[in-house]
Amino acid sequence: MTPFDQLSRISKNLWWSWHPEAIELFQKLNPDAFSTSGNNPVVALRRAHKEVLVDPAFARDVDSVYRRFQHYMSEAGGLENAPRTSYFCMEYGLHESLPLYSGGLGILAGDHTKAASDLGLRFTAVGMFLTSGYFRQYFDKKGRQRDDYPAIDSSKHPFELVTDDSGEAITVSVHIGTTPIHIRAWRLMVGKTTMYLLDTDFKANPYDLRFLTRRLYQGDRKTRIRQEIILGIGGVRFLRKMQVDTDVYHMNEGHCAFLTFELLREYLAEGLSLTEAEERVKAECVFTTHTPVIAGHDRFEPELFSASMLSYSSEIGMDVGSLLSYGRVHTDDQNEAFTMTILGMKLSRSANGVSRLNGEVARRQWNHMYPDRQPNDVPISHITNGIHLPTWASAGSRSFLTDHLGDWENHRSDPSVWEKIDSVDSADLWKYRCDLRKNLIDFVEKLAPRQTLPQEPSLDPEALTIGFARRFATYKRAPLIFSELERVASLFNNEGKKVQIIFAGKAHPQDEGGKAFIRQIFEFSQKPTFKGKVILLENYNMEIGRMLVSGCDVWLNNPRRPHEASGTSGQKVSIHGGLNLSVLDGWWPEGFNQKNGWAIGEDASHEYRDPKFQDPEDARLLYEALEQQVVPLFYDRNENGIPEGWVNMMRSSIKTLAYRFSAHRMLIDYIEQIYSEPVSDPA
Repeated sequence: MTPFDQLSRISKNLWWSWHPEAIELFQKLNPDAFSTSGNNPVVALRRAHKEVLVDPAFARDVDSVYRRFQHYMSEAGGLENAPRTSYFCMEYGLHESLPLYSGGLGILAGDHTKAASDLGLRFTAVGMFLTSGYFRQYFDKKGRQRDDYPAIDSSKHPFELVTDDSGEAITVSVHIGTTPIHIRAWRLMVGKTTMYLLDTDFKANPYDLRFLTRRLYQGDRKTRIRQEIILGIGGVRFLRKMQVDTDVYHMNEGHCAFLTFELLREYLAEGLSLTEAEERVKAECVFTTHTPVIAGHDRFEPELFSASMLSYSSEIGMDVGSLLSYGRVHTDDQNEAFTMTILGMKLSRSANGVSRLNGEVARRQWNHMYPDRQPNDVPISHITNGIHLPTWASAGSRSFLTDHLGDWENHRSDPSVWEKIDSVDSADLWKYRCDLRKNLIDFVEKLAPRQTLPQEPSLDPEALTIGFARRFATYKRAPLIFSELERVASLFNNEGKKVQIIFAGKAHPQDEGGKAFIRQIFEFSQKPTFKGKVILLENYNMEIGRMLVSGCDVWLNNPRRPHEASGTSGQKVSIHGGLNLSVLDGWWPEGFNQKNGWAIGEDASHEYRDPKFQDPEDARLLYEALEQQVVPLFYDRNENGIPEGWVNMMRSSIKTLAYRFSAHRMLIDYIEQIYSEPVSDPA
């Protein structure tokens, strides 16, 4: 087999996306093509420089990586007896070249899928073939966010149309109202995991309905309910067509909860009574909720639901009113909207939040579904999110950690492996941190001139570097650090103790408040006081995310608690020796031990007040943390120029957080606590 053939096989499986040695090979084929295509191996291979492919040394490297790939795909993984799981989610963050995600939900789903592959779980993922993805972000000269939707060309990515033996696309159909919609799917291999992405954009469908699967979270409620019918009902039907056997259906958020209706329909068609059918569905389904704000859950007015499910009610043999009752707290209230989360919880054996605090919030949030119970007795548990460490560890981090910790990748959930960081020399650990910071600054300086947003970085590779990168939702309060301009200006311009900050993030195109926050950040970046020290990067994606979590010394997170369900970006900095400075929200109350980072504000049980009082208070606490703790510790150096106190905190961050907040640990928790046994009481 030639190097080209070997690389071709590797390029068709997302395994390469978490193996830097494979990515490096594709980059060498044609660095410009690789970079301009969003780090796309398929494009790089097609435009490969011939002299690279015939180089004997390169061929040996390709053969070595190919053998690793083959070994990975053939090894069992040890979880052959775990339940066969079909995982449904509207979005998946797998790699920057595949913009099938908008934010944390999709990134979590992508990491979940990769961890399932690493563990050898019999796992099938179902999502949408979002050819226009979320959106590409760019700006006008005043810092106003604009959006563009470049289409994904399936021929330039590792998608394979699912066909029968004759080469014809395999399809299923669902009804939206009385109109049949035909659905095909594209197969994407993510290591050992098979992912099916559902697609309606082909000639079998009416022209105005072909575009239902193109864009993520765009359009009105009518578009949303149609997408969710396709994902839930169409997804189950496609699995049946592919003869995928499933023990557990995992609904990751409410967008896919219509799958419970399809399972119910199947059991009713087998002749089971309604009660028997409901129990069978519940026994097979588990539900994860991420949304801590009651208004954030998908709701559909009764009239829209009735019109959309008209034919389906005949298929299932139930009137529309009966179907509506599954998505209502008060089943007889004809005016109550249909809520997808309620459907998911009613027809599943288990519901869970994505952090301990989020579980508590969810139990309070849905207490009205169980009026005879106290909040602590509401049957919603929690599994705290974790990250796929090989995806987010920079290439430099992987080699450094392997040199000092040994085979951490195959023992990533073993705390004793991470405790070895205590034996690493302080000078080596500090050099590791400084090298990563310099790599980030080099990246920013190369990226900034290519942006539509005017930015002139003059970042200091020796200065304390803060990162803030996430969705620009208003509750995340991106501009909080600029609440008192004179105070923050003194921080950023203290000679000998410089501070600099890098922002990145997208606001939903319809979120005017989030877009206003972006404009504010841009305007601050243009002020002489902050120019060159406050940087805003456009089109936040996984590549920018990887660079920021690896290179920043401090990861800033200041949401209004308890609106952060889990948040995983802060989990990604620990493996790089980065430190969290965060409100005690989401995962951080479980991770913070007073030695591995800093907390902003009160303990996690503290209830937030009105924002007009809470925001100034949190800004004050943020400034105090920076002025009295963070900045002094960073610049407190010994005779060798090493900040021993800071390095000790780095050690604590690495050894206490990396293993506990890995997707490997998360998957084991799901298998042991959710997938394998019914859960009825909060964990």
